[in-house]
Amino acid sequence: MRDMPITIHHHYSLREHNTFGMDVKAKQFISYKTVDELVEVLAALRDCGERILHIGGGSNLLFTRDFDGTILHSDIKFIEEMYRDDQHIFFRVGAGVVWDDFCAQMARDDYYGTENLSYIPGEVGASAIQNIGAYGVEVESIIHEVETVAVATGQPRVFQVKECEYGYRDSIFKHRLKGEYIVTAVVYKLSLIPVFHLDYGPLREFNSRGVKPSAQAIRDAVIDIRRSKLPEPSEKGSAGSFFKNPVVPVEVYQHIAASYADVPHYVVDDRHIKIPAAWLIEQCGWKGKRHGGAAVYDKQPLILVNECQATPGDIMELASLIQQSVFNKFHIQLEPEVNYI
Repeated sequence: MRDMPITIHHHYSLREHNTFGMDVKAKQFISYKTVDELVEVLAALRDCGERILHIGGGSNLLFTRDFDGTILHSDIKFIEEMYRDDQHIFFRVGAGVVWDDFCAQMARDDYYGTENLSYIPGEVGASAIQNIGAYGVEVESIIHEVETVAVATGQPRVFQVKECEYGYRDSIFKHRLKGEYIVTAVVYKLSLIPVFHLDYGPLREFNSRGVKPSAQAIRDAVIDIRRSKLPEPSEKGSAGSFFKNPVVPVEVYQHIAASYADVPHYVVDDRHIKIPAAWLIEQCGWKGKRHGGAAVYDKQPLILVNECQATPGDIMELASLIQQSVFNKFHIQLEPEVNYI
């Protein structure tokens, strides 16, 4: 028997639960601390046919209106070492742990794998759903398995990393099994031996120094880079990168390069090239532009910000205008990374 009852908040403001700072409300909001509590809540919600949405830190979504249903949020918080061998250490981490808190602990203890992913907003559960990535690393490279609960039955299921069908900012939880499972914990496989990913711009200077950096040094550098490009949530609401970087056929890239010899690009394979969405947006003249209360961030055009009490409509209209502009100029359709709710 639980010592404390599960608290249900009615007509609950979600302003503090989405990084855009949209002041929308949920009919109900429930935060749970254990898997048993989650199973109990799901059973009750199934009985009454309630609409359910599970959120993390709200860093990858845009609430477009009040939510007529129940918002669930994980408060399962633990970081525990499971085992280690000569080269690796495995940590089991609760889905409600703030992602960057986990990164900070790993870097401090000199375990390698999370440092390039430092300072990404959100929580551990969302990392496994979104396949977060930055500066040459995606979280799938360190995920060992993902613990979940089925929404329809309350039964536990563990997904091995290969079962998660990870792709660029994608996973089985975003498409084929969207809304069917709730992540409760993630097991990460980190390296005890220094492994570096220093191919991104400012991180290359570590190679030029001729010394091996620590995980903490790489984390500090990544945080400096992110702070120089991204607004602090306390200053301007945003959801980080609003659009995915498009992967296009080589022929499309070659057509653009004929007019823009300096177009930045990354080879995906012999038939596909990735072009930074930020560059495409900037070429269309959107950097720093406003639409209603929304704006394109003046330091990084991939970021849409809540500049001045923006409405959800302001953000959506600005995103649509950018998509149309990029398509008209480059014949590339930008795909939002942010989920519209």
